Amino acid sequence: MHFKPKALLFDLNGTMIDDMDYHNKAWYKILNDDLNANISYEDVKKQMYGKNDELLKRVFGNTYFTQQQIDEISIKKEKIYQEDYLPDLCLIKGLNQFLIKAETSGILMAIGSAAIPFNIDFVLDGLNIRSYFKTIVSANDVKASKPNPETFLKGAEALGISPQSCLVLEDAPKGVEAALHAGMKCIVLNTAHDAAEFKNYPNVLKVVSDYTDPIFSELID
Repeated sequence: MHFKPKALLFDLNGTMIDDMDYHNKAWYKILNDDLNANISYEDVKKQMYGKNDELLKRVFGNTYFTQQQIDEISIKKEKIYQEDYLPDLCLIKGLNQFLIKAETSGILMAIGSAAIPFNIDFVLDGLNIRSYFKTIVSANDVKASKPNPETFLKGAEALGISPQSCLVLEDAPKGVEAALHAGMKCIVLNTAHDAAEFKNYPNVLKVVSDYTDPIFSELID
């Protein structure tokens, strides 16, 4: 492994914690029970990228809800997700050790997520890992969600590290595409998507199942 990153930019959901099924179930419940969208579980899964308001607009159109309604729906969905996931809240295998090793090696770290702060705080404070991250870029901090590179470029800028020296950790094709547009290499966690979905992205170093994969020792030695 010749690439030695100066900074790590982590997506959150599906990348640091394996929680995408819980998000899917919460959205499925809200969309069908509360909003009568009559949408299948698989179709909900296909819509699960970007900000919450973007998901609602993709399903219902741009003018169906007021911003206040969108915010209320979003928080209700996240409360369902958090209540369901809390008993299982944990880092993906090997990540705790990798965070410690990266910090000890002087590698800067940031969060770059389409989640709202309400959910990011739930994870970082629930797992007591906030201190590892020098900056957090949430849904509230960007105009355009992934695959737009804004999330990762803002993270790199805040850390003072060039995009080419950053490594992105992701789980979704839209996130990998965002990293590609940002000029960043990427390692993919296959928690929610098959490895085959990432074969056409030239910036992907490897698709892994967790952080015990040997590539993480090669990155930091």
